[in-house]
Amino acid sequence: MRRRGWGAAAVVTVAAICGTLLVQGTGAGTGGGDGVSRPIRTRTTTAALTVADGGTSARLDRRGTAPFSMLGITWAEPSARVAGAIEVRTRDTARHAWSEWLRLDGDSGEGEEGASRGGTAPAWVGPSDGVQVRMSGAPSRRLPADLRLDMIDPGGDAASRLEPAGFVMDPADPAEPTGTTDPAGPTEAADPTDPADPAATDEPAQTSSSDPSPSLTSEPSGPSSDPTASAVPTESQTRPSTESASPSPTGSAPEPASPSATPTVPPAPESTVPRPPITSRAGWGADESISPEDPGYLPGGRIKAVVLHHTATSNDYTCAEAPAVIRAVYAYDVQQLTWKDIGYNFLVDKCGTIYEGRKGGVDRPVMGAHAYGFNSETTGIAIIGDYSDVAPSREAMTSVARLAAWKLGQYGVDPTGTATLTAGASGPNYFRQTWTAGTRMAFPVIHGHRDGYNTVCPGDAYYALLPTVRAWAGGTVEGLTLDSVTGAGAPGGTVLAGTPVTVKWSATTPAALVGRYDVLVDGEAAATAAGTVSSAEVSLAPGTHKVAVRGVHQSGRTAVTEDVTVVAVAAESASPTPTLTAPVTTAPPTTTATPPAATTSPTAKATTPAATATPTTKATTPAATASPTTKATTPAPTASPTAKATTPADTTPPVFSTKPNLALRTGTVSTTAVPVTLKWKATDTKGLKEVRQTSPIARTYGPTVTSASLTARSGAATTWRMTAYDKAGNARSASVSGTPVILQESAATKSGSWTSKSSSGYLGGGSYGSSAKNASLTWTFTGRSAALVVSRAATSGQVYVYVDGRKTTTLDLRSTTTKYRDAVWATTWTAAARHTVKLVVVGTGGRPTVTADGLVYLK
Repeated sequence: MRRRGWGAAAVVTVAAICGTLLVQGTGAGTGGGDGVSRPIRTRTTTAALTVADGGTSARLDRRGTAPFSMLGITWAEPSARVAGAIEVRTRDTARHAWSEWLRLDGDSGEGEEGASRGGTAPAWVGPSDGVQVRMSGAPSRRLPADLRLDMIDPGGDAASRLEPAGFVMDPADPAEPTGTTDPAGPTEAADPTDPADPAATDEPAQTSSSDPSPSLTSEPSGPSSDPTASAVPTESQTRPSTESASPSPTGSAPEPASPSATPTVPPAPESTVPRPPITSRAGWGADESISPEDPGYLPGGRIKAVVLHHTATSNDYTCAEAPAVIRAVYAYDVQQLTWKDIGYNFLVDKCGTIYEGRKGGVDRPVMGAHAYGFNSETTGIAIIGDYSDVAPSREAMTSVARLAAWKLGQYGVDPTGTATLTAGASGPNYFRQTWTAGTRMAFPVIHGHRDGYNTVCPGDAYYALLPTVRAWAGGTVEGLTLDSVTGAGAPGGTVLAGTPVTVKWSATTPAALVGRYDVLVDGEAAATAAGTVSSAEVSLAPGTHKVAVRGVHQSGRTAVTEDVTVVAVAAESASPTPTLTAPVTTAPPTTTATPPAATTSPTAKATTPAATATPTTKATTPAATASPTTKATTPAPTASPTAKATTPADTTPPVFSTKPNLALRTGTVSTTAVPVTLKWKATDTKGLKEVRQTSPIARTYGPTVTSASLTARSGAATTWRMTAYDKAGNARSASVSGTPVILQESAATKSGSWTSKSSSGYLGGGSYGSSAKNASLTWTFTGRSAALVVSRAATSGQVYVYVDGRKTTTLDLRSTTTKYRDAVWATTWTAAARHTVKLVVVGTGGRPTVTADGLVYLK
């Protein structure tokens, strides 16, 4: 396929073949040779959708476009919602391949007050130059007016390197965009009355427009800004790897009307915990000219809770490209949805970089537009990506915990506590809890968007980890373990008094959230180390001592390991023969929590307690730590030992008491991502440290974790390798292999009346639908786990499930949101064998129809 230039001549060509295209924004400033950061201009292309079927469906035929990387569908009614299917597909600019159909969420939440348009959540599709749209509402329900596809090019050198989630080569792709129908169209049209059918045909819709080819116009996105007027970002010029210079009071680049000059700007109180590094708006290239309004602030002037989100965009981005994703979200929120600014207060990429979102000052209580009904008392943090099936990275979660703790610490709010918020609007949440405006409701201080609104945000996988985020933000130092005590040898399993004794420990709480560690000797601090350090040295006076480690979280809460008994003897009593000393207890360590001190947060600077009997020595840093920050002085030893004593050698590796095993689970199924659960259990007599997954992806799990929700590619044998490590470094490996196999509905034995449907929205492009009572589908296979895959809608009915001839359960397929390729039921056997799974239509009154999309089994 020929590449296209998109100058003036190309625009004329588009007008001739593509219908209405309105191009906004024509320039891009990416910085000058003087090293000063410039606003980066985005480019937005819009195309009107053609409405048909009495206003219940709409489409945009396949066509070429100007380059873009993010898109969304918008409409004229801000409060309108689309309960039907909204699907798009795009063409990759590099490979000229068309993507699979991507579903957009037609209920992305209430927009900002005063907005003139509503729309879907934006979707990052990567660098594209072609698009196709199909859209259907619920039966007998008209779609909103003025439907429009908005396509955004975020600009900048690194703006559009991302790839769509999946591609399929289209050999019939025309040399020039023509708007013809997809050659891979359906073989049999789906029943249009079935709400679970995603606009199953690609036949041209009847247009309600009298002018199919209006002229194309171009207008700028906003006034050009003087490059010299763009200030250097106060927090970061680029993605920072360390804390940048001290920020200005607003935490963003200066603007013509600085919030600091407005009398209504609330104060920026000091926090009880350290502030994490934050990249300013100028750092990600915000074009401030498109959002000239002054920022707003919380009416009460204080933040009571933090709402966590995911952007629901692609995870296939590099961290260098995160600013481009943010610029695109910003342009969509402001220019297409007509919000005053980007909705989120902060965004975090998968490498853990924090970005300033809505302007007004990162250290002030800025009013966002992220949690309908609860914006006036909260701040919103979004991780860039979709975390429905995949958990966020440890780096991203660590940054979210640090940021939430810092913001809450400004107002004395405990991250692990409960907040009472007043609902600004009526509504249900994801769990079908309802309320009216003015109701006072209790939420966890750190909670998910779905807790206060009917949305899946922040995704199932992320939502399941919110207790971890809360604990990291405000709990004790978790998983604190005293690993070893070693020192110079003396007879009888003792250490030599007055010589260095090295104490080593480990913890699962990220080091960035730990204030310090104290080595306790007989209950008193003998050495203090930074939170990034995992060992320290002390010297002991003659006698028997109890040694432990205390971890102090940045919140002030503490955890203490169990004591280890160490006997120190005077140098004149020592034998030159080295012996093993100071064995570490094999009992599992325990921790204790104490409330945080009322004073400011503890610092990580090393100090030396004034202990007369146990003088402090130098803290050491493990090899993985870049540089220790904790130092203390070491008194001169009274004797020169000739050997070092160590703890008794532990040479026994851990065991997998439950070997790794794989099972199918519920969730959305695709050919590249079948939901599976990996389970295991590892134990060790001396103490398990961690379990690492080394294949097909690398992850590390704590000693108490025994399962993980993952995905596997269908039709491909995958080996999942695990290695368990104990605290002495011994390791044992184990693995399990499995191949998910998708059996389409056509592979089943049919009984009763079924209708074939064709659409690329289904697995393999097809599905069966039936409303006939007792109609059934039966699959036969040899495997050890199976899952039923269906499409669901608000009018879907019930089915019976039989396994090997016995009725197992009754499933209600009804769903408040339309879902496709949804594995709603799964079962697992102890070994692979021949089985049958039978689905039977119940014929539910008022909603008898079910749509079966196949069965997945694991062999």
